[in-house]
Amino acid sequence: MSSAVVRLSVPLPGPLDLAISLQPLGRSGDDGLDRWDGRLLVRTIRLPSSGPPVAYVAVPQGSLEEPWLEVKLERPLDARAATEAIGVTIAPDRAAVSAIEQLAGLDAAVRALKERYPGLSPVRFPDAFTALVRSISAQQVNLRWAAEVRRRLAQAFGRRHEVGGTVVFSLQPEVLARASIADLRALQLTTAKARSVIACAATAAEGRLEHAELEALDDDEVIARLTTLPGIGRWSAEWFLARTLGRPRVVAGDLGVRKAVGRMYQAGALPTEPDVRRMTHHWAAAASLVQALALHDLAEAETAARTKRNDPPAAPPAG
Repeated sequence: MSSAVVRLSVPLPGPLDLAISLQPLGRSGDDGLDRWDGRLLVRTIRLPSSGPPVAYVAVPQGSLEEPWLEVKLERPLDARAATEAIGVTIAPDRAAVSAIEQLAGLDAAVRALKERYPGLSPVRFPDAFTALVRSISAQQVNLRWAAEVRRRLAQAFGRRHEVGGTVVFSLQPEVLARASIADLRALQLTTAKARSVIACAATAAEGRLEHAELEALDDDEVIARLTTLPGIGRWSAEWFLARTLGRPRVVAGDLGVRKAVGRMYQAGALPTEPDVRRMTHHWAAAASLVQALALHDLAEAETAARTKRNDPPAAPPAG
């Protein structure tokens, strides 16, 4: 209820450009789970000791060097824990920032991106189940349709939250684990994706996708565990490493990453997955940060090209 709204100030380390860092949450449309409209950030957080997820609405404040978020929480939480939980999803990784400083001195393409987008930081998706649903929804479709599918899932099977009149949802694995393939097909998921979502939900509901447990594993162990789930291949597991666990990982087989790396090093030619791994091996500890910079630059270029051509919005796939 709006009467329970709690206000917090969440300081963040600079340099951090919140406006461009948050763009991936709004570029493909509102999925009902993570929203950025250029002014408001709307998400949920989950604290292990505080029960179900709690929604928050945040407004970026401050400067590139001293950024902070003005936050409204759905209900009272431990202020320090909430501040940390929100901050860790957005704050720059200090090891990556240090590593890219050195890398930029050796790699002209990296240096150009760093100078073009100072303060960009990849946003993390800390809830393991939701992160996997994001990957499943995006497989072999355009990202706008993937966002629409997630919105339908959220509205049909999620928990509804409200902060001062703003609504957002969190996915409930225990509810989705009881869904049928027909239920999800009705939302226009394919049979394979419906089966994958339900299997991931059952795994999460059984407590086998706990963030802390996965964080304790090395990269290969995480990949091995996640790829036992139907519909979760190596690339989805690598996105999980980068976006949920914050590991320095390049998702070399992803088409968007291949395009972005080709744009950096091959004048737009599309490299193969082995080529991407070879060309990005030296990114090392800065890998996820450089990957985010490259993808942002690709998205900016594609948006500019669509605007120039006056293209209509992409239509959803049939079925």
